Amino acid sequence: MTLKDIVEQIVTGLGYDLVEIDRSAGGLLRITIDLPWSPPSEGVMQGAPSEHFVTVEDCEKVTRQLQYALEVDEVDYKRLEVSSPGIDRPLRHDQDFARFVGHVVDVTLKQPLGSAAAGQVSPTRKKFRGVLERVESVADVVPPVEPGWQIVWRDEPVTKPGQKVSKKRLPAPTQALGFVLSELKEARLAPIVSFKGRAQVPDLESQPSDLN
Repeated sequence: MTLKDIVEQIVTGLGYDLVEIDRSAGGLLRITIDLPWSPPSEGVMQGAPSEHFVTVEDCEKVTRQLQYALEVDEVDYKRLEVSSPGIDRPLRHDQDFARFVGHVVDVTLKQPLGSAAAGQVSPTRKKFRGVLERVESVADVVPPVEPGWQIVWRDEPVTKPGQKVSKKRLPAPTQALGFVLSELKEARLAPIVSFKGRAQVPDLESQPSDLN
């Protein structure tokens, strides 16, 4: 079995989700785990903060089992670190995207937009930040549009400290970038710290989007 197979078998067998595996210089093997997620019940706002989080005890339990399994399979590493996801949690699967609908995310495309930019943004641009939304399938067009995702943002001009903003200034237009997961090089939760909780639905007018 591959390293990913070994780790995923142990992590899921203990009732957790495998988020990420990272092998760093010096022999550090870093495993990121999370609690399983299921769509919210009817009447519960999607994107609402979870009441349950990975604890130190969870990480210790996974560490003990992984140490034994990695030794049996003779995996070469010097130090094992098991932790919960950070504020820049990677999004890899459809379930990850469904879980964080309504959150601000950073996405990097495999290829720049090119002619698809249509003069709205730079054709060489590959990095975007916006609020994640679900795009449902559209069956009455040819060819049919498959279910996918989009991020929505406004490119508000940067205001310098102390600069007065005219009340008559019109807000920047809302823009949207639609995509399917195969078009992405990387997607992560935007590392935005909020004392009100990450799951607050953000104001599009206050969210920067250009990550150049």
